[in-house]
Amino acid sequence: MAQSLSKLLTHIIFSKKERYPFLVPPVRPELHAYAATVLKSCESPALKINSVENHIHILCILSKNWALCDLIEQVKKDTSKWIKTKGGMLRKFYWQNGYGAFSVSQSQVASVRSYIANQEAHHRRVSFEDEFRQFLKRHEVEYDARYVWD
Repeated sequence: MAQSLSKLLTHIIFSKKERYPFLVPPVRPELHAYAATVLKSCESPALKINSVENHIHILCILSKNWALCDLIEQVKKDTSKWIKTKGGMLRKFYWQNGYGAFSVSQSQVASVRSYIANQEAHHRRVSFEDEFRQFLKRHEVEYDARYVWD
């Protein structure tokens, strides 16, 4: 085959360090737009981004030219630098060290988009910690609970 072709749909989740509720509603749309710009520059276009006060969800197409860990590092670094320019308490903003990333089949894209779009309603019923543990269980990811949160 003369070409290298791929479409790796990835649902990425990471939280604010210590999950402190820094992501206030006025800054979220700008954060999402900025993160989408970073992802585009990394050849990994965003399909949906949404956040609540303490974490973010990203559905994107992972570039064949970027390792997942490098992409997430770039998104975290650039968005963290950007959000600190917003002043006030946001000058102390940091993302957690880790992340969750889960494969998505093409047939589930609409469902995942909807799930990401409805984060505020979802988190009226389920905490971020419980949500993340559910993802790990559903995707059969083994983990040590001592090292999931920072």
